[in-house]
Amino acid sequence: MTEPHDGDFPDDLSAAELGMWQSFRTGTTYDLRARDTVRDDPFAPQGWGVERSVEARVVARLLLNGPRPRPGRVAALKLRGLRITGRLDLAGGRVDPYVEMTGCRFDEEVLLPECHFTTLRIVGCAMPRLEAARLRTEGDLHLPRCRVERGIRLTDAQIGTDLLLNQIDIGPDRQGRALLGDGLSVGQDLQAEMIETLGELSLRGAKVGGSLSLRGSRLRAAQGRRALNAPQLSVERTLYMSEAWVSVDTGNPGTTPPFGISSSPTPAHGTRPQVFRCRGGVRLDDGRFGDAVDLHKAVFRLADREELSLRRIAVPELRFNPERPARGRVVLNGAKVVTLIDVSSSWPGPGGLAMGGFVYENLVPYGHFPLARRLEWVSAATPEYAPEPYERLAAVLRSSGEDSDAREVLLAKQRRRRETLPPAAKLWGFLQDWTVAYGYRPGRAALWMAVLWAAGALVFSRYEPAAIKQDEHPEWNASLYALDLLVPVINLGQDGYWRMEGGWQWLAAVLVLLGWILATTVAAGATRLLRRG
Repeated sequence: MTEPHDGDFPDDLSAAELGMWQSFRTGTTYDLRARDTVRDDPFAPQGWGVERSVEARVVARLLLNGPRPRPGRVAALKLRGLRITGRLDLAGGRVDPYVEMTGCRFDEEVLLPECHFTTLRIVGCAMPRLEAARLRTEGDLHLPRCRVERGIRLTDAQIGTDLLLNQIDIGPDRQGRALLGDGLSVGQDLQAEMIETLGELSLRGAKVGGSLSLRGSRLRAAQGRRALNAPQLSVERTLYMSEAWVSVDTGNPGTTPPFGISSSPTPAHGTRPQVFRCRGGVRLDDGRFGDAVDLHKAVFRLADREELSLRRIAVPELRFNPERPARGRVVLNGAKVVTLIDVSSSWPGPGGLAMGGFVYENLVPYGHFPLARRLEWVSAATPEYAPEPYERLAAVLRSSGEDSDAREVLLAKQRRRRETLPPAAKLWGFLQDWTVAYGYRPGRAALWMAVLWAAGALVFSRYEPAAIKQDEHPEWNASLYALDLLVPVINLGQDGYWRMEGGWQWLAAVLVLLGWILATTVAAGATRLLRRG
């Protein structure tokens, strides 16, 4: 290809390439569509002829060292319905013109590593693979509705504003990864709604300046890989793994509820919900999210050893309302959540949940979540007894004013602890539970004191003890004497004046001992009530 002069064209350009060259100089859209739905489909099996084909080297020449625009125009490459033959290689280059390719077909992979764009839009195109490691754009990178057979690499790429991947279809590379975005940085939003991936979606250490939306997407793991692998992901606002609203007729996206949980129980007219589906493990360990993580109505299909792992995430609000995973585990070890919004039916059963070190400050059930189910939730997370989950739940309930529920949680903790004790201690635990409920039901202790007082008064009414000092004793009163033995510290003027002998002395000693135990229990319960006030 010879160097053209201003206003001239390189030699050996085809008719299609000549038209593209002219459109580039005027910044207009170069459209070679046949205006037929089947013939214009870039994903259809039939190929496109030479009349719609341009060589990748000519496209690269325009983008890297193209001609000057015509006076009063801005140079731009806008293509519709073209076939790009050969490998488009822009590695390490700087592309200043605006680039938009819609409904095009690439015969070979597109190479954009360490390339610098202002804005790049590739919409509804078919390509074997996209290599764009360390790509940099000042504006947007758009790849919606594309189909990429062998994966996309965006490692350490820097996107100035938005990254748009809606409705993209990505296949796996040789390592089983669909999209490799480790270290990716997006200035504003990353929208990947209703995408379909076969292979791992990897976003390790990625940073998103706005929200990351995976609404309505379908992720499928390749053999030996996770479906979503995003440890140390940082999202300034919200991660959405929830449902999207799509048109009933076309399947195109409709309006999506802004917070995942719609205020209306029914979708808008003419639309239907498409839930987020994930087949394979999910790893969001050590993630940082500025607003929320939304799992509303998500569906996770996990194998026995796969996990929905949220270890050590930090987020103001976790909306946990997915379909209950039938297999695998949900792991929240070390996670820090300010407000947990959840549904009882979403949590897995015993063996399917781990919450060691899980810290949350507020509980906001979405629907009815009785305390019994909440205790089952804690029990499912502790196949071996651990006090921490019970104490955390009790602290949260107490801070929200549910002091009686908090006591029930701590009572359940003691009952779980009893299962780990040796036989003698376990027997003592049963006695404590049966009599005073480990002190968490002080009313029961007060009732026992009343029963013992009545029984003691009845028994002592049949006995007239001798006075220790004949001239210094009050009148014998069986009821006051029994109460004086039961109530510690307080002297009612009966104890210490009468000589108890034989079995009566043992009976008095038993009443004193039981009085100390029961009174201490009542005092502890009263102290908890006063502390709450």
